[in-house]
Amino acid sequence: MTRAGPPRLRLLGLGLALLATGCISPVDYGDVRHSELVADPRCDVAPATGNATSSHRYFVVTSRLPDCRGSDILLTRHRGDRMRYGRFADPRETEAETGSDKSPVPLSLSGEQQWWTDLSRIMDNREGRALVYVHGFRDNFRISSEDTAQIARLTGFTGPVIQYSWPTQGELLKYVVDETNMYWDERNFRRFLMKLAEQPWTREIVLISHSLGARLVIPAVEYVDRNSASRDSSNISNIILASPDIDRQFFEREIAAETLAGRRIKTGRRITVYTSAEDRALDLSYRIHGYPRLGSPDCFDPFRAAALEEKGLPARCYAVLPGADMMPAKSGLTVIDTSAVSKGANGHSDFLRSATACLDFAAVVNGERERRAGREATHLPHVFTLPALPKGEEPDHPLICRRTLLQ
Repeated sequence: MTRAGPPRLRLLGLGLALLATGCISPVDYGDVRHSELVADPRCDVAPATGNATSSHRYFVVTSRLPDCRGSDILLTRHRGDRMRYGRFADPRETEAETGSDKSPVPLSLSGEQQWWTDLSRIMDNREGRALVYVHGFRDNFRISSEDTAQIARLTGFTGPVIQYSWPTQGELLKYVVDETNMYWDERNFRRFLMKLAEQPWTREIVLISHSLGARLVIPAVEYVDRNSASRDSSNISNIILASPDIDRQFFEREIAAETLAGRRIKTGRRITVYTSAEDRALDLSYRIHGYPRLGSPDCFDPFRAAALEEKGLPARCYAVLPGADMMPAKSGLTVIDTSAVSKGANGHSDFLRSATACLDFAAVVNGERERRAGREATHLPHVFTLPALPKGEEPDHPLICRRTLLQ
């Protein structure tokens, strides 16, 4: 189905025009040798070195190249020479203390062994639950850290919260570079996820991705399922894909055989997808790639769209597992359509911007994966919509979604 509004066409036209005039360029190496950025011992911590960052609440695993030349450690847009492990603090807390939103994210790197030791100690005290967040396209480390901390506050998650930070460029016109780096990073992420899943103290992993991050998460889960020593990675049980920028047909094909296999559903695995017809970012991705994205309910088949309209239904199409009973308890898949409550400039982050979507997302993180008050059923058993708010009723979206620093 074709659904291009003028703003989307202008954005696409701008990108094509800039490409034609040479304004979209390769990634700059930078003015400093990368070896100089990591020469300081703070960037090259030995695996067994102790960790002095326990005061920082959040954990980070990153394939970004750090810059340790100044007093603050920064994570750059470049590919790292190896994986690094550390802890970071909520950027909003720093902003509240300093009165500046330009302060670097408080970050310290530690040895890998010590990082895992610290993680295991906290997980033992939190019933073996961990939350892993994989950000999407364009997010620099500050933005993804703010989102990670917001997810922790919004959901009230009591276990360790881990951000996986991969080298995005932080620029709208560097989408293809981000996509390239995402594929480059697949091996790093799947190795990390496997190690986390195989720890004896890991009982449950809540795995959340946003946008392009879904293309790291889905293959990694499939890899862990296929290669874990016990052939049982059922502790990766709660997978949430927010505005996923992944080919819908690829998703249907890849998850059907293994990721949502019957034996995994029986042990509690569920996938929840948040999608919106108002997602302009995914509308542009659809045009770039030629096929609908999982996070946007576009109908590729115009005859299917017409048939839905003839029945008086919205012309929206969603992921369906071929040959499966699509009741969520049977298929393991739930799709939440946030079109009616989309917020923000491009409708691409409803799970962190729209009060209705935020509350639904928080409930899913905390275990309400199939039934949730406030959802409306559709003609498809696995698809639910979040209804529009009554006219004149407008909640305080930032307050509800971001919560306060004290919560």
